[in-house]
Amino acid sequence: MDSWTIDGQAGEGAVLATAIHNGHALRPDVQALMVLDEATRLREEDPHTDTWAALGDVSAVVHRSRFEMDLNRPLESAVYLEPDDAWGLRIWKRRPPQPVIDKSRAQYRAFYKTIGTLLDDMTSRRERVAVLDFHAYNHRRGGPDADPEPQEQNPDINIGTHDLDLERWGPLVAAFAGELRGCAVDGRPLDVRCNVKFKGRQFPRWVDARFPNACALAIEVKKIYMDEWTGQPDPRVIGELANAFRQAIARLRAELGT
Repeated sequence: MDSWTIDGQAGEGAVLATAIHNGHALRPDVQALMVLDEATRLREEDPHTDTWAALGDVSAVVHRSRFEMDLNRPLESAVYLEPDDAWGLRIWKRRPPQPVIDKSRAQYRAFYKTIGTLLDDMTSRRERVAVLDFHAYNHRRGGPDADPEPQEQNPDINIGTHDLDLERWGPLVAAFAGELRGCAVDGRPLDVRCNVKFKGRQFPRWVDARFPNACALAIEVKKIYMDEWTGQPDPRVIGELANAFRQAIARLRAELGT
């Protein structure tokens, strides 16, 4: 299996959408060392985010698990080595040998090189582009029978703007968020807020630092679309979220003048 898939061409539009924690696959050398069970690993991954990333003009979907390489961390911490790196979870039977770590870091560098080349092309063609970095997050960490965590601190969609220049990009963020708020999912309007739960980490910050005419947003979707403990998805809610993102991305394109 390829480590990731790029769909679309740089000349096809102004919106790149990514799903860098979507993957679940592991290389055999990583799998042989891992003690973490598959269900727990899946719970900390972001399944089905590829569905929404596919709505971009260009999409990048990663197939490797974040437990092999976390593309949303700096290179030196992209391989989780200690429980403190990964929510206190014991991951390894023994510390991975350096060649295994080096191979994962090489994959990391290759991904960033690929996206860098893609964005070089996209930003050379247009005055402004948008990058939507799709993720998902848990809201029932107390256990399968626990109540969901309070809505006040856990919006349905959290838009992370990290270090974004909001004087320049604020109207674009407001248009995207406003379009989502006008959509209903599972019978109620979406609760969409910025920087409540997450602000965005390495990948969107790298985009903004390297590409001044790219607006990168970290889109965290609360796992209202699945049972985070069993992994069972709700295709109806996934589809309703896709319709909402499709509408919001159309608004983004209009704001970007494409």
